[in-house]
Amino acid sequence: MSETPHQVSDVMTRTVVAVGRDASFKEMVRTMGQWRVSAMPVLEGEGRVVGVVSEADLLPKEEFRDSDPDRFEQLRRLPDLAKAGAVAAEELMSAPAVTVHAEATLAEAARIMAVRQVKRLPVVDSEGKLQGIVSRGDLLKVFLRPDEDIEEEVRRTVISYLFPGASHGVRVRVDEGVVTLGGQIPNTAMIPVAARLIRAVEGVVDVECHFTGAGQGHMARGS
Repeated sequence: MSETPHQVSDVMTRTVVAVGRDASFKEMVRTMGQWRVSAMPVLEGEGRVVGVVSEADLLPKEEFRDSDPDRFEQLRRLPDLAKAGAVAAEELMSAPAVTVHAEATLAEAARIMAVRQVKRLPVVDSEGKLQGIVSRGDLLKVFLRPDEDIEEEVRRTVISYLFPGASHGVRVRVDEGVVTLGGQIPNTAMIPVAARLIRAVEGVVDVECHFTGAGQGHMARGS
């Protein structure tokens, strides 16, 4: 059985295209094109991440190449105008870099991306040295987890824990990541708890509960 990838280190890309502080404008454009990436970490010393340069950082040079913005536009776009005149990575990069540690959970990485509005995060060690890179697409890999693996984990970590004396009577079915539970349980008050714990299992898309208890049916849907 494949274990749930709980950490960034489980899904990150370890081979990373990066440049130094003194990388030239053309070198950055050439490297991005050659490796088909839209952003690169900027390193100094023995691989410490000091910033990130992206296509968005490079585009102002083309945007303002033949334009003559008025004073209002100059004041409004001052950072972009500065980048339009830049020729090296250290002048163009976004710094300090928004990074994440390899031991961070996937939820923590997703939260950083959402709050800081970035599409990828350099992964660094305790000294800030580059270890890899994780993207939005990498975090979504958990939803490719086989239904059989999800079912096994749900049974082992949730059902057997919440309903130890009645787990044999609980039906678990997983289809395209949607977990459906059924059967009879002694205490239907535990249904919301079960749904919440199951949603925490990586790869789960949704949860539906169709339990009976104390002679009555009960249905709950994960949200």
